[in-house]
Amino acid sequence: MKLAFVAALLLAGAAWWWLNQPMPLRLQPGSQVVDLEIEPGTRGVAALVVASGADVPEPLLQAWFRLSGQARQIKAGSYELVPGTSPRKLLRMLVRGEEALKSVTLVEGWTFTQVRAALQKAEQLTPESIGLSSEIIMQKLDRTGVHPEGRFFPDTYTYAKGSSDLAVLKRAARAMDKRLDAAWALRQPDTPLKTPEQALILASIIEKETGMAADRAEIGGVFINRLRAGMLLQTDPTVIYGLGAEFDGNLRKRHLQADTPYNTYTRAGLPPTPIAMPGKAALLAAVQPAPTQALYFVSRNDGTGRSQFSSNLDEHNRAVNKYLRSQSKP
Repeated sequence: MKLAFVAALLLAGAAWWWLNQPMPLRLQPGSQVVDLEIEPGTRGVAALVVASGADVPEPLLQAWFRLSGQARQIKAGSYELVPGTSPRKLLRMLVRGEEALKSVTLVEGWTFTQVRAALQKAEQLTPESIGLSSEIIMQKLDRTGVHPEGRFFPDTYTYAKGSSDLAVLKRAARAMDKRLDAAWALRQPDTPLKTPEQALILASIIEKETGMAADRAEIGGVFINRLRAGMLLQTDPTVIYGLGAEFDGNLRKRHLQADTPYNTYTRAGLPPTPIAMPGKAALLAAVQPAPTQALYFVSRNDGTGRSQFSSNLDEHNRAVNKYLRSQSKP
């Protein structure tokens, strides 16, 4: 009996040691991890772990999964085995579904074209949208007939390896819906904006016009004042957006005079769609602009990103002479 007891203790000790011992990994050249893909309905997970690159006896690993009572709780997904992963840590990771996540960042002020380019470059994100038109993409996102510009909230999105870029876009679209609804609920009672759509369009303009975050609310105030007064918005970013691929980096007088749906020098009111992705602060600046008498602003061109605000045209012309024309002289 004593020998059997001692043997049982030794066996238990050996099992405990093995469960907590880092598993040797067969790493591919240039890789620091072993990728493990478990598809839904997979049987023989222990065999899959060994085949993926864990250098451990498959029967032992299978026995551990079964005796733990958690084998049926193992979740499908994309996992990474890193050096130092023990059988105990492995099972905990698989049961909790602690997948290896990647991320992609969508930046405030980006256009939909830039968003698509970022998704195509994102690591291990399946590019299901490649070759699809914007219209088809929006259909797949259950937004048939909706223009894609500005419809996705700029943020960092995590995803499991192999996820679809359309899934990321759907999350970003839902995030923008939520942020826009929250901002619209906080709108000032006397805002000239009639719909959340108009708030989104104005927010996109504010996002593109803001060089310094501290000026954002006052820039919003300028545009709100102009809308109230029936003035042309006269904002360069909308003209540039309307030019599309024709814009070469230099905005010329002929561009400001050429009428397009996005030329706010020739057409009153807001453009027909957003021109970029606004962030949370720009959304709030559209619906809660700073109280100001300013109707104009111009960049100070002093490296700070700040703008100079003016309440009348004479003041604005002096500011333009000071900050732009004087600095452009040789």
